[in-house]
Amino acid sequence: MEQATAKSYAAGYEGFPIPWWLVVLEGIFDIIIGVFLLSSPVETTITLLQILGIFWLLGGILSIVSLLVDRENPGWKILSGVTGILIGTLVFVYPFSPFVVLTFLVVILGVGSIVYGVIRLAWAFKGGGIGMAILGLLTIAVGILLLINPLAGAIILPWIYGFSLVAGGVAALIGGLRMRSGKSH
Repeated sequence: MEQATAKSYAAGYEGFPIPWWLVVLEGIFDIIIGVFLLSSPVETTITLLQILGIFWLLGGILSIVSLLVDRENPGWKILSGVTGILIGTLVFVYPFSPFVVLTFLVVILGVGSIVYGVIRLAWAFKGGGIGMAILGLLTIAVGILLLINPLAGAIILPWIYGFSLVAGGVAALIGGLRMRSGKSH
């Protein structure tokens, strides 16, 4: 009898009852998108951001329409809806808006990296060790580099995600196949 769910086999899926074939499918999709990002980074990034634009637009519309059914938190729903509609529309109206959106996301990643790096440094000073301190400093350095030149970060980001998706996809495939065979290591 096939084992249908994960027990503690694939990294990142511990404790979640996920079918092995779903993990394999995720791995396949990750590898495909990663290969597209590595082979055609500009076209793939534009396509992915346009898909994201569709989700933002539809999410914004649904957020506002949801007020007809549920009047709880109307301010947040209106803010969320208007923001989603504006960003989603921006992606479609301006041909180079994906690069503007991607550059904006790089700035957010830069700020997030600096904050994350500072948190890592704080952990290092509270007994996390030298490895944690080095990780914190490197993360801060990446954040500063992204903020100094967000356009360069936007150009490099598809490559970084491409490599990450291929590596993660391979890991998911291996983990899913191990789940199927019932092996944990």
